[in-house]
Amino acid sequence: MARPPNTMVDPALDAAALLRRLGFFGLFVVLPVAAQVSRRATVVLAPIAVVMLITASAIDRRQRAVGPTLRRLLTAPSFLAGMLVVFWSGLSLIWTPFPGPASERLANLVATIVMVLLAYLALPERMRSANLYLLPLGVGAASIVAILITLVGDAMLKDNPDGDSALERGAVLLALLAWPAVAWLRSRRRDTESIVVVLLVAGALLLAPGTTALFAMAIGALAFALTYWRPSLGVRLTALAAAGLLAVAPLLPFLARPIGAALFGPVSPGVLALKAWQKVVTLEPVRLVTGHGLETALRGRIFGILPINAPTTMLFEFWYELGIVGAFAAAFALYGAIHRAGRGATVLAPCAMAAFATAFAIGCVGVGLTTIWWLTTLALAILIFVAIERGQFRSSRPKVGRIPRLPARD
Repeated sequence: MARPPNTMVDPALDAAALLRRLGFFGLFVVLPVAAQVSRRATVVLAPIAVVMLITASAIDRRQRAVGPTLRRLLTAPSFLAGMLVVFWSGLSLIWTPFPGPASERLANLVATIVMVLLAYLALPERMRSANLYLLPLGVGAASIVAILITLVGDAMLKDNPDGDSALERGAVLLALLAWPAVAWLRSRRRDTESIVVVLLVAGALLLAPGTTALFAMAIGALAFALTYWRPSLGVRLTALAAAGLLAVAPLLPFLARPIGAALFGPVSPGVLALKAWQKVVTLEPVRLVTGHGLETALRGRIFGILPINAPTTMLFEFWYELGIVGAFAAAFALYGAIHRAGRGATVLAPCAMAAFATAFAIGCVGVGLTTIWWLTTLALAILIFVAIERGQFRSSRPKVGRIPRLPARD
């Protein structure tokens, strides 16, 4: 007799699983590899992958409940502080001298936040391990591609005028995504594989054109070691260091310039940049309250409002564009987010602190405030950590005890 057809097979669920697998494959494998050769890979591929994840969740309805999740977000102090930063950025369009470009930057910022929220809601309540194992695979493959490109750079980059810039951005992406990849492998007790991923990423960063990513990953490694040794101390110091530096940033040029002049000379580029920052603070102290408005840090150099050698770091741009309101709100949001990440799964905390430290160091060294590829990279790192946290649902199997012997019958 012929076997009756299986009535439990649902083509819609199979299509959703395939879409979700393709979405994670795009985020975890294709995007890191493509970022090593294309400057726009992150901006182009991330929204496509997020759309796949959203479509899959709309088909099989495996996402978290939207109502309770939104209520939790809207009552979280750090999330509300972040929304205050966005609101103040929009309000600064009133007094910015560049309303057109500033509006475009604000639209990019809002679009990135909306993309993160939609992807956050679309992630399943419980992540499959098979999807998360794609992350270390993609980070390792991207590291190998970056190493090969730098070893035979002239042959592979002669037709790509943005080759070095793509490698620098790709190195930043690797430095940031290495930590969630290590976090997932450590949570699965695959320490050997996590060491291999770290060595591959470190080799790629050593050969990368710039030193920003390597320096930032070294800072992240210090945060990882401290949190692994003393979890509560590591979380506390990481939160205080990041939020504190952002809150007192206008004082930094007055403290760092004499030290830099003694070590590197008074005419070194870094010392001259600190001098320009110091001059901005002393000449316009009232602007420390409101800021000059969104987009003025970048456009101000072009139109002579700012000295050409003014710093290009996140610390300077936050205060120059958004003033004390935006900077303090961002510092509070950062402090709360770091503490919230430290309260999650214990095995993920060291890598989460390392990722925060790495991202903050990259922002302090020279990535702008609202650069779209950097915002997308940060959004990607946040989504990956959320996905890894939702993959920690398995518990250890209970030990099988000895079966009691039944009394003999009479």
